[in-house]
Amino acid sequence: MLRVKESFIKINHGGLGSLLNSIQTLFVGMLRIWSIPIVLMLSVASGFTTYYGLSYFIIPWIALIITIAIQSIIVICSLEIAGIHWKANRLRYLSVILSLLVAVTASITFSYFKFYEVSQSETIRINRINEIRKDVDTYLAAIMIAKGDILKLQNIELDKATAEVSQAYFGTHAQVPPSYKNIVGEGPFWRHYNQRYQAKKAQFDQLDKEFHLLDEHIRTLQTSLNHLTVDTEKNFQMAMTELQEVQLKFNQLATNVGHTVPQAPILMTYAQFVQGVTPTFAMWSDFSLFAFACAAMVDFFTFLLSYRLETTAPGPLSEEEQELAFECLRQFSQFSINGNDELEMIIEKSDFERARRYSDWSRMFAVGFLLSRGFLRKIDDRSVEFAPNLYPLVAKRMAEQLRLIKSQSLVNAKSDINQVPYE
Repeated sequence: MLRVKESFIKINHGGLGSLLNSIQTLFVGMLRIWSIPIVLMLSVASGFTTYYGLSYFIIPWIALIITIAIQSIIVICSLEIAGIHWKANRLRYLSVILSLLVAVTASITFSYFKFYEVSQSETIRINRINEIRKDVDTYLAAIMIAKGDILKLQNIELDKATAEVSQAYFGTHAQVPPSYKNIVGEGPFWRHYNQRYQAKKAQFDQLDKEFHLLDEHIRTLQTSLNHLTVDTEKNFQMAMTELQEVQLKFNQLATNVGHTVPQAPILMTYAQFVQGVTPTFAMWSDFSLFAFACAAMVDFFTFLLSYRLETTAPGPLSEEEQELAFECLRQFSQFSINGNDELEMIIEKSDFERARRYSDWSRMFAVGFLLSRGFLRKIDDRSVEFAPNLYPLVAKRMAEQLRLIKSQSLVNAKSDINQVPYE
C-alpha cells in the first residue's frame, strides 16, 4: 500500500508527460529486446531454405556448415555496417559490404529453390496434368483418324459387295457365265456373292460394335484425366488402365483389317507424377518473381533488423549517464531550430574557444556517447540534432536545476530577513 501511494505521489509530481515518457521508453526498450529473437528466427528461417537448396548440390553436412556461415556473415556484417562509417575506413567498409553482398546473394540463390517449389508446386502439377492430356489427346486423335480410315475402307468394301450381289441377282455381273446373263433370280451365282456380302456385312457390324466399345473406354479415359486433380492416385491409375485398354483393343482391330497402328505415348509413372520439385539451376530460366521476392524479403528483414539493433539506443540512460550528458551538453553555446523542427547545436569549437585553446574533450565525449546510444542524430561534420527521446531527459534535468535554484533563492531570502537588524 505504501509503494502504491509513493508511486501515485511520484506520478503527480512528475506529471502526465513524465508518465507517458516512461511508458514510451519501456515500449521502445521492449521492441528493441523483441528484435533480437526476431532476427534469430529470421536467420533460422532463411538458413533452412538456404540449406534446403544447397543440400541438393553438395554433401548435406557441408551444406549445413556453409549455411551457418552465410547467416552469421549476414548478421555480423549488418551490425558492422551500422557501426562503421564510410569516411572513417573506406577499405573496411567496402570489405564488409562485399562480404554482405556475397552472403546475401548465396542465401537468396539457394533459398529461391525452396520458395520456387512452394509457389510453383501447383503450377508444376497442372503442367504435368496438361502434358499427360496433350500426349493422350494426340494419341486419341491419331486413333480417330485411323478409325475413320478403317471405316471408310470397310464401307467401300461393303458397298462393293452390295453392288456385286445386286449385279449377280440381275445377271449383269461381269463374272456371270454367258448362259446366266440377264437372268434375274437367286441362282447359285447370286448365292455365292450374297454369302460374301453377308460375311462382309457381319464383319462391318462387328467392327462397328467393337468401335463403340472402344469409344466407351475413350470416354472413361478422358473422364479420369479430367478428374486427376481430385483423388489423384485413383484417377491416375484408372486413366493408365483405360489407356492400355484403348491401345490393346485398337491395335487388335487395326491389325485384323491390315491397318497400321499409331505410336502410343510413353507417359510418366505415378511416382514421377507426384514427385516433388528437384532444385536445379534450370529454375532460373523459368523465373518466378514471387519466389525471388520471398527469398529476398527474408534476408532483407534480417539485415534491416540487425542494422537497426546497432544504430538505435539499447535502452534508457542511467542517472549517472543522464547527469554526465546534461552537464557536458550545457558546455555548448550555439543552438538553433532546424528545418526538422528539432534543436540543433554546433559541436565544433567557436573562434573564441580556439583562441583560448579550450579543451572540449569532455563535451565531445558526451556527443559521441549520445550519438552511439541514439539520443543525438548527426547532421553533418559540425552539427547534430536532438533525437525525440533526449528532450524528456534534458527537461527533467532542467526542472531539477530550476527547483534547486528556486530552493536556493528561498534559503537566501530567509537568510537576508534574519540578518536585518531590529530598530
